[in-house]
Amino acid sequence: MSYTGPGFDPPQPRRSLRGPLTVALAALVPGALLGWAVYAAVDGPGNGGSSAGASATTSASASSGAPSSTTPSPSGDRKPSASPTAEESPSPSASPSAPAASGPLKGKVVVIDPGHNPGNFRHTAEINRQVDIGTNRKECDTTGTSTDDGYAEARFTLDVAHRMRALLEEQGATVKLTQDADRPFGPCVDERARIGNAAKADAVVSLHADGSGAGNRGFHVILPGAVDAGAADTRAIVGPSRDLGERIAGNFVRVTGSAPSNYVGGGTGLVTRKDLGGLNLSTVPKVFVECGNMRDSKDAALLTSGAWRQKAARGISDGIVSFLRG
Repeated sequence: MSYTGPGFDPPQPRRSLRGPLTVALAALVPGALLGWAVYAAVDGPGNGGSSAGASATTSASASSGAPSSTTPSPSGDRKPSASPTAEESPSPSASPSAPAASGPLKGKVVVIDPGHNPGNFRHTAEINRQVDIGTNRKECDTTGTSTDDGYAEARFTLDVAHRMRALLEEQGATVKLTQDADRPFGPCVDERARIGNAAKADAVVSLHADGSGAGNRGFHVILPGAVDAGAADTRAIVGPSRDLGERIAGNFVRVTGSAPSNYVGGGTGLVTRKDLGGLNLSTVPKVFVECGNMRDSKDAALLTSGAWRQKAARGISDGIVSFLRG
């Protein structure tokens, strides 16, 4: 997703006890700092490689993903093919988790929200309809972005969601997906929030990749701001969502070796927003993770790598586990 335009809320001022580098104060401070230090020393910002010291277990399915073919959209823009590759194929049963195994997260419910839907670009009328997000009305959803070679954000988010589901189920969590390419389009942003609420989720993470300008690199985690308007009241979840976001940011640095965004968040990797329906309407702890910028060639090289996506899934999942275990 791109954050230009009037809906963007700049980063909110931080209380002095947190300090300017919130990522460095995440749950795994030594690991996070070590991961970023190795990244800077070995690859350096802008070199497009992951840290040689990042610790992540890659599965046999973590091979490099090839970009999809593209088809013209109704607007004339190039849009990615909705067909996933073999390594990204959705499971037959979309949303529900498999029966929870024994583990430290047994009894915990995690909802993963893969941003957008591979079929959205075929249903522009439906996804352009306005829905209530509490503070105002906004489009149901968008098509998402893609790399210059046509690798779709919607494919990326589903692939990382599948990897996260496997990792979290190994820990005993019950995992639900808001969509698994099992519907023609959507769900809309308000329904995405309701899915997490109805599940009484202990944590919800919405997965995305940004579509900013070339040269803008790095990840950021979007936190809900305090909203009390219409159907939206986030006041009870602001604190726990920040805790969740900080832990995810710290673990994302540690595992992937990627740097916090160099274009939003002031180097903290954290951004607070009040204009996203998926956050505004949530009644349970929830954050968005923008894993990188698809429009930058060096970030795109990471996002299209199956091995790096496994690291991203591990980093986000480790942050969730840290949050849920306290």
